[in-house]
Amino acid sequence: MKKNTIFLFVIVLLSVSIGYLFGSKNHIIIPLLNPSHPSIDKLNRLMTYLTRDYVDKINVDSLVRIVIEDIVDELDPHSVYIPAIQSESLSESMKGNFEGIGVQFRMLQDTVAISRVLEGGPSEKAGLLSGDRILMADQDTLFQKQLKSEQIVSRLKGSSSTPVRLTVYRKLQDSIYIFDIIRGPVPLPSINASYMINQSTGYIKINRFSQTTYDEFKKAINLLVSQEMKNLILDLRGNPGGYLLPAKQIADDFLEASKPIVIVEGNNGRREQTVSSNKGLFEKGSLFILVDEDSASASEVIAGAIQDNDRGLIIGRRTFGKGLVQQQMPLGQGDQVRLTTARYYTPTGRSIQRPYDSSSRSDYYSEIRKRYQTGEMENPEKIPLNDSLIFRTPKGRIVYGGGGITPDIYISSNENEEEAWNRYLIGSNLIDLFTFLELDKNYKKYKFDNAPRFFNEGLPKPEQFIFAFEEFCKQYNLPIKVTSKNKEIILNSIKAFIALQVFNENMYIRIINQTDPFIIRAIEEIPI
Repeated sequence: MKKNTIFLFVIVLLSVSIGYLFGSKNHIIIPLLNPSHPSIDKLNRLMTYLTRDYVDKINVDSLVRIVIEDIVDELDPHSVYIPAIQSESLSESMKGNFEGIGVQFRMLQDTVAISRVLEGGPSEKAGLLSGDRILMADQDTLFQKQLKSEQIVSRLKGSSSTPVRLTVYRKLQDSIYIFDIIRGPVPLPSINASYMINQSTGYIKINRFSQTTYDEFKKAINLLVSQEMKNLILDLRGNPGGYLLPAKQIADDFLEASKPIVIVEGNNGRREQTVSSNKGLFEKGSLFILVDEDSASASEVIAGAIQDNDRGLIIGRRTFGKGLVQQQMPLGQGDQVRLTTARYYTPTGRSIQRPYDSSSRSDYYSEIRKRYQTGEMENPEKIPLNDSLIFRTPKGRIVYGGGGITPDIYISSNENEEEAWNRYLIGSNLIDLFTFLELDKNYKKYKFDNAPRFFNEGLPKPEQFIFAFEEFCKQYNLPIKVTSKNKEIILNSIKAFIALQVFNENMYIRIINQTDPFIIRAIEEIPI
């Protein structure tokens, strides 16, 4: 018997012995096997012998966990085992909020320094500011104790309606303040930014599809429409997916009535097609969907629906290629399994799931890196296309299945390795850290209190920032140099991270987008 067959047999038996699975859709309790099955009796005998008679003490929970992990590894690359310790953070991300005080922090010289106060959370309402040092939480001293980040989080985070008294040092006033904060829900928005790029063009950035995504989207698009938006750029780059329902709802808002959105096929072979209603929020204006190699799953559902219905233009690079639908199911004791239960197809009937070999998940996920090696990222003619997977849209355009959504307008990445590395560093937490340290060190020199003026004007004292950044790179032995070619990009990135720290994420993305080639190309396509 093959290894994976043995694991499958054992995991089924173990699952029955430890409980039942709950179908997350209808919450129906489904026994995996008849408890009177002879194999169940065998397993129970084995477990009894192991716990009662085996020479060494057996950790049954550990054994079950190992078997579950092994069997799930033998399935498709998107089926995963989620231990209880990880379930909470994943649940918060998909729920759209978490409970706590609502700050991000860094450890500076063994002191908790707030790097960002999250919008809509208790700390913002209480008046905490970026740069504040949290010295104490109730009676717990948090400085000069070499505490780990998780220890800090455990002292600050807590259930809604529970109080915490923070003792805070504010460098700007050189004073100690006391904040009595009532913990509560802190929004984790799935829409990072929404604004008008110009008088007729709006922009929305969605980072994932959570329980709150569609409500956020409706609020954003209604506001943009009220500002006389005629064209929309929907940014799905880097969006790994999430819940399918909000993706279908958003696609519905772009399509006229009775247009196909997505086809889902379950393990019984039955197909269900979702079609659009007659109440779309943006059915007529020009639509541009931005995607890249990290746009996956629900992001690809929207891109596929728009492309296959000839509704708008897809701009960017070939998407990830995930056409599988998962359902999260409880295993007991907080553990869960995210199991692939269906496949989806775009309106023309194409599957965009990349081929995979269940024996090598690493190869599956490294395929994105291989696109650089094959030259695809620079030249769209290098995209592997299968002539047997040709489909046609209602207007006769050719589209392909078998591995992601190929955009209508391709944005090449023609950087060499050094340039790509520099771009990664410039957009990473490196600039974020530099910006925080620079503003913290020179808090009396830099005063940013007017968001519109900050956005419209250039970065003040740019040469001082460049000099400070070069010294920062030397201090940390970072392999990045300021050149005439990347100087403006670095300054723009510094300006953006200042906006993130001082204002909000919406302002940060607005600034980043000013030099974004995807955005620039989309604007060029807007009809005059």
